[in-house]
Amino acid sequence: MESVQAIKQRFGIIGDDPKLNRSVEKAIQVAPTDISVLVTGESGVGKESIPKIIHALSHRKHGKYIAVNCGAIPEGTIDSELFGHEKGAFTGATQTRNGYFEVADGGTIFLDEVGELPLTTQVRLLRVLENGEFIKVGSSKVQKTNVRIVAATNINMFESIKKEKFREDLYYRLSTVEIHLPPLRERKEDIHLLFRKFASDFGLKYKMPTIKLEDEAVDLLLKYRWGGNIRQLRNIAEQISVLEQSRSISAAGLRHYLPDVGSNLPAVIADKKQEGDFSNEREILYKVLFDMKGDLNDLKKLTLKLMQEGDSKQVQDDNEGLIQKIYGNSGDDIDEADIDDDDELNVLQIPQDNNSSSARQQEEKDKYYFAEEIEEEETLSLQDKELELIKKSLERHSGKRKAAAEELGISERTLYRKIKQYNL
Repeated sequence: MESVQAIKQRFGIIGDDPKLNRSVEKAIQVAPTDISVLVTGESGVGKESIPKIIHALSHRKHGKYIAVNCGAIPEGTIDSELFGHEKGAFTGATQTRNGYFEVADGGTIFLDEVGELPLTTQVRLLRVLENGEFIKVGSSKVQKTNVRIVAATNINMFESIKKEKFREDLYYRLSTVEIHLPPLRERKEDIHLLFRKFASDFGLKYKMPTIKLEDEAVDLLLKYRWGGNIRQLRNIAEQISVLEQSRSISAAGLRHYLPDVGSNLPAVIADKKQEGDFSNEREILYKVLFDMKGDLNDLKKLTLKLMQEGDSKQVQDDNEGLIQKIYGNSGDDIDEADIDDDDELNVLQIPQDNNSSSARQQEEKDKYYFAEEIEEEETLSLQDKELELIKKSLERHSGKRKAAAEELGISERTLYRKIKQYNL
């Protein structure tokens, strides 16, 4: 078995951090087996090196090695890419195509960004992991394949499982052995070493002297957080090699290439808006509407009471809390002096005029009863409003579920379930 240092030199892995060495050591240990491996780590830490080590040291090294970026393949074609399709299986399928699992039979497949796989594809992949079987798109024939799967992801898989974006059973099948690569900010001793290697490579590539960092610039390099990890470090080394006239780089010169260098504290990044957020906002809006409706009903009852009993002072005393809720509460008790002829409440009061005809009073009462009757017929059922919103959105988009789902702020899968639920 080759040593860790020999493997790092062979595959161009630079650094002597203990965590990095442990990751390479684990890759060497699992390589002779057919165990599924999940490589985790932030974007830009070099996760693609681990599958190459595993394949090169395995008994499959003479078979094919195929790397697939799951996040770069459109959802509608990823099943065809991975498992193949039959002629005529869908529009544009003019001939039969072999998928990666068929082509790589006897070899290794590296599934990068595996957390981006659609749920339907995850089911197919789980079957391959369990018994090596798959079915081409548009076919009914079960085929066998003998491939080793190494996957990688930069997302928190447990969060993804919690949000039902990734199958828990598939995660445990993929992560029989998990290899974690540390971020660059946890490998302080390797940062300057990597920068010097990149600077040397770009000096040769562009046929110019290699750049060197002054001591203060090295300190600045080590203090920076490197959110983009090795990929970001390499990019900055290339920029400086090409753009700087002087081959000796000061801290001031380096600072121009480091974004947000003034803050070394961890950035607080807001979570992306989840697809359920719109539903939550809608529920809050419905609640506000219900509260307003309740206030309006209370106000109508108060008005009716004023009209029927005539003793406005007694009614005001009995309904002091309701009046404060509707018309505001300044913290002082509401008394008769606070409610004068210009107050909004008196707009609702019926003047107690002995000369007013009984017909006029009956007319006012009839108006209120008519309004109350209409109010009772109204409905603000959440289910009815949801059904109404879905119908309107589907009509607006001519029945296209994807467009309607985007407008409603829900997933197409959720919309499909609602359509079945309401029998639309």
